[in-house]
Amino acid sequence: MSKTDPMPATAPGERARQRLWAEFALLFVAAPLAMALALPPAALFPALFTLTALGLGLLHVTEGFHWRELGQGVRRIDWRAVLIFAAVTLAVALAVVFATAPSSAFSLVRERPVLFAMIVLLYPPLSALPQEIVFRPLFFRRYGALLPGLWPAIALNAGLFSLAHLMYWSWIVAAMTFCGGLAFGWAYEARRNFPMAVAMHSIAGWVLFAVGLGVFFYSGNVTRPF
Repeated sequence: MSKTDPMPATAPGERARQRLWAEFALLFVAAPLAMALALPPAALFPALFTLTALGLGLLHVTEGFHWRELGQGVRRIDWRAVLIFAAVTLAVALAVVFATAPSSAFSLVRERPVLFAMIVLLYPPLSALPQEIVFRPLFFRRYGALLPGLWPAIALNAGLFSLAHLMYWSWIVAAMTFCGGLAFGWAYEARRNFPMAVAMHSIAGWVLFAVGLGVFFYSGNVTRPF
């Protein structure tokens, strides 16, 4: 680990460990389930913003964390890996959209190019960045002492990232966010590069909206199966 990498979490005392487990369960399990099972679609995004603000506050008070850490790694981004990820994401997204919703293929780009341009500009700072802060630095730094080894922790992170999207009630969203979570978790925790995780998340969002899969991530289309 280089001197610019985040310091590993230290083992907390038993009482602190119990508190961390309670925080972890509420933030990453109970809250997504409550949003998916109980909240009306119109309340989903206010709830997400509230949870994000809570996550930012928790990260701010995490012992040993400094916000400047998040900017480290910009010059060490493995752009070859990012491009491979983008190509794979594009191939999978095209296959999914033509198999499940061919009428939506490239509809946003063709019919609402101005909206798509706004998404390209705003998705990284307003969606990808806050999600990455909560699901990568907060997850691995604040709760690192509770987690298993590297790859089990990354798999758990991806599973909970997918669970956070349960509110869309779509197996497509669940599968794609799990796979994306694996990639983003790998970039942050295995490669120790937060900017790389944000770049990959941003590109994934651009690709999904460009090819027409944004229809699955729109709260107005949410239909609970009960």
